[in-house]
Amino acid sequence: MTSPSESPGRSAPPPSAGTAAGLRRRRRTHHAAEAAPASAFAAAPTLTGPTVILEQLAPAHAPGLAEAAAQLGDLWFTAIPAPDEIEEEIERRLALQRAGSMAPYTVLDGQSGTALGMTTFMNIDAPHRRVEIGSTWLSPQAHGGRTNPEMKLMMLTRAFDELDCIAVEFRTHAHNLRSRRAIEKLGAKQDGILRSHMLHRGVLRDTVVYSIIAAEWPTVRLGLEQRLLHG
Repeated sequence: MTSPSESPGRSAPPPSAGTAAGLRRRRRTHHAAEAAPASAFAAAPTLTGPTVILEQLAPAHAPGLAEAAAQLGDLWFTAIPAPDEIEEEIERRLALQRAGSMAPYTVLDGQSGTALGMTTFMNIDAPHRRVEIGSTWLSPQAHGGRTNPEMKLMMLTRAFDELDCIAVEFRTHAHNLRSRRAIEKLGAKQDGILRSHMLHRGVLRDTVVYSIIAAEWPTVRLGLEQRLLHG
């Protein structure tokens, strides 16, 4: 899941061309035989951008995340933990990380260190070098500004340039139109719709599946860098 809302919120001024270029990580030039080991996929190294920091999820983040979650209210088409469920949700994600299927992050404001939300690499398929970016939610103050594109640029850079992924997937509720627009704005292509894919709050959910493949990454990266550069 991606951020449930894109409504206007506080955002930092757009960075200079040099700063935007600084978001780029070293581009990998290896062959497939030199791909990242499977153990690297569930690691969550700190990713730092001009205004956003993605940091390994930890129990110490619980109070700040509870405050952020309290600002969102109840959105029927997505799953955001209630403030009193944050500690349990952190442990759930950390358990999946220990099992090698998730790399969980806390989203932090780069200046204040305030917790803005959560995101992950999930459904990790290291042998086939595929991941899904999902289980993402952001507090209202991070909606509509540069937070989502900046964090996605950092995550996609890690996926394609460091983990040598073949594809990165995104999934969302078919009725989460705001999330679908945000995913499409990243440059992801719709693969299809899984009809009656799962039960969500006792109701059958259709899930829309998107992806970015390795061949598309250079164009997607350029689009995100220009989007961040020009606001």
